[in-house]
Amino acid sequence: MIPMNTKLLAGFLCVVAVALTGPGVGRARGEELDEATKARIAKAESGPATIDVSKYPQQIQDDYGPFSQKCALCHKLSRPVNSDYVLPGEWGRYIKRMMYKPGSGINGTEAKQIYEFLVYDSSVRKKTDLEAKLKTLSADERAAEEKKLKEVTDKIKP
Repeated sequence: MIPMNTKLLAGFLCVVAVALTGPGVGRARGEELDEATKARIAKAESGPATIDVSKYPQQIQDDYGPFSQKCALCHKLSRPVNSDYVLPGEWGRYIKRMMYKPGSGINGTEAKQIYEFLVYDSSVRKKTDLEAKLKTLSADERAAEEKKLKEVTDKIKP
């Protein structure tokens, strides 16, 4: 059993490490973003930073908490809120990348909650964009994305 003072010290050191390194530390040295990516991020970050989830099913409302808390540790919340990502596969790749960024603190359970929130939100708030993007995919790719979407929406209790 770990003594309580050791646990407190470990927790304190984690907070200090995050405070000293600041948000968005995960980018490797020399890894610059291209101009198109910078422009996409700037556009997304200039939009609203919140989503009214009051009409969403309770599970999705609950998933909004980890999304808003964890994602805001490393970047503006407006970035994913206004992102042009809408496909489940896009969100899955994005969340996996964010999980491994230093300081994100996203565990497997939270990653799943964030994924389900973003996939559901895209299917409601960005429905037109989702449908348009699905139309650009091959039949196999579209079927795979629709299957992932169905897996999320079938679990939701309205």
